[in-house]
Amino acid sequence: MAKIDASGIELQERVVAINRVSKTVKGGRIMKFSALVVVGDGNGIIGFGLGKSSEVPDAIRKGIEDAKKNLIKVALKGTTIPHEITGKYGAGVVLLKPAAPGTGVIAGGPVRAVIEMVGIKDIRSKALRSNNPCNVVRATVDGLSKLRNADEVAAIRGKSVKEILD
Repeated sequence: MAKIDASGIELQERVVAINRVSKTVKGGRIMKFSALVVVGDGNGIIGFGLGKSSEVPDAIRKGIEDAKKNLIKVALKGTTIPHEITGKYGAGVVLLKPAAPGTGVIAGGPVRAVIEMVGIKDIRSKALRSNNPCNVVRATVDGLSKLRNADEVAAIRGKSVKEILD
């Protein structure tokens, strides 16, 4: 999971979830907001971040800054992923399966946001166990970061790509 420098990359951002939290003090309640943001270039680079502030726009801005610090490169195979994978984080488990061209993105909520920011056009997915957006996004990114294409597997095993695919 190699980190990538954000400079020189045109990134799109998407807000996945905004959560209002409150702290009770002697004088009443103090309201604050947390924003879960996903950024990507639509060509295999993805990052997510969590921003917290007393104002929603500030929380989103902080989330984008945090996401740009945590970019990873995802191995793609055309418009889909090279193989089936399960991503896990906490109680969140996300199953990602490659799909034939023309299938589209079959994913819900937080998973869809991550998949679309990566630039995957054809995939089937299912979020299992947790429906907490933060854990689902982290599980999806975990699964995507563990993907390997044929070139990487061949290099690790010391074989040619043709031997791996046969």
